Amino acid sequence: MFGTGIFGASLFQMLGTFPQVIIMLASAITSSSDTIESMAAMGMAMLAGSAIFSLSLVWGSIIAFGSRDSSSSSSSSTSANQFTKKLISLTGSGVETDTETRYIARIMFVSMIPFLILSLAKIINSTTGIRIVVLISLIITLIFLITYCTYQVFKPWIQSKRLQYIRRLYDGDSILESLLTIDGKPNELQIIDLFQKIDQDKDSKVSKTELYAFMLGIQIEEAGLSTDDFTDAVMKKFDVSLDAAISESEFVQGISKWLDEDTDPTTNGLAVQSSSSESSKTTSNKSQGTPDEQESLLSQDKTSKPTSKLAIWWNYTKAGFLIILGTGVMILIGQPLMESLQEFATAADIPSFFVSYVLIPWAMSYRQILGAISSAKKKTKKDISGALTEVYNGVFMNNVMGLATFLAIVYIKDITWDVSAEVLVVLLICTFMGVITSSCTKFQFWMGILAYALYPLSLLFLYILTSVLGWS
Repeated sequence: MFGTGIFGASLFQMLGTFPQVIIMLASAITSSSDTIESMAAMGMAMLAGSAIFSLSLVWGSIIAFGSRDSSSSSSSSTSANQFTKKLISLTGSGVETDTETRYIARIMFVSMIPFLILSLAKIINSTTGIRIVVLISLIITLIFLITYCTYQVFKPWIQSKRLQYIRRLYDGDSILESLLTIDGKPNELQIIDLFQKIDQDKDSKVSKTELYAFMLGIQIEEAGLSTDDFTDAVMKKFDVSLDAAISESEFVQGISKWLDEDTDPTTNGLAVQSSSSESSKTTSNKSQGTPDEQESLLSQDKTSKPTSKLAIWWNYTKAGFLIILGTGVMILIGQPLMESLQEFATAADIPSFFVSYVLIPWAMSYRQILGAISSAKKKTKKDISGALTEVYNGVFMNNVMGLATFLAIVYIKDITWDVSAEVLVVLLICTFMGVITSSCTKFQFWMGILAYALYPLSLLFLYILTSVLGWS
């Protein structure tokens, strides 16, 4: 509803971490002095589990389901909707992302600095020294959070990238997406096939009447233009020979140029949706300016445009009510949930933090992994980049919001804590993945398998640190 802006740079970034933060706060505030330390430890395990879950299982799923034979990229006749499954090769198959996604991975990598500082508490014996380390880590974490949000207010490219991903994930399939190859390049054979379908009288030309009939067969909203006006605009843009008709070569050239301006059809001036799609709401502003100008227009656009002020306010009210309701539910169940998990762990004779490390992240993130797999299956560069952007942004916000909440509880309540095992695991796994993701734009299939392996390895490492070495 809001698009990019101050809301998208601040509160929207934090909403995804609200369940975890509320559980930690509710259990800490309402717990007695006897149980608050174990509750804090479980909260830290939940934070660590969420980060590891995203960078192992979710990230690995994107690579596994998005991988394709690299040789297929050279075939201009293979469309995204006609991709033929081939045997996956460990080194010959993989995915590719854009450069912006690598930059976001580097931002995620920076969130490891507070964990590195916090790990120093393990080698400090002084209580005062540990409190100083906690305070420094808390201050740096808050600085990172404020800086990240402030940066996106003035440089909203991350917001715009996430908005594009959400649109592509939840909107119906665009007709123009069938005109792209797997690499997002114009597919000449598909464009010619579309031209022949529009050319009803088979005279190798598309007249204004034929183009108008095609426009009526699809749902399209162009700012300030009726279907007839938009047909005139397309005729003017495509009819280079000025003979009141569009030839096959002019059609191919015009569509290809349009697609080349931005391989995401929803950001071009020809955002069209199948009339049979239930979610035919995508709109777009026509622009012949620079890519930056087009991105600016995209940031002002909305996925769904209500037709009345009443509908707009109803959407605002509904969204606000759902957020308040969800927050209230989490406050009510926060402490009982953590106590139940602790009792279950005691009855099963397993460390309580293992339960919060595995169970809660799975429950809160299953929709994320399903959405990531859905996008990855499209096997396009833009969809892969969007899914990985969500992972990196989610890990960053999880790290800074979750860690800031945990450290604030520890410092204000002045409780004794020993979660060095979780801190070390997050530091090692996230650093390892951060180095890989921030230095590469191409990932081979075997890297997805390696990411999958990191999850059970992290559990084994935690078990060794806690049960064998007695760290916690």
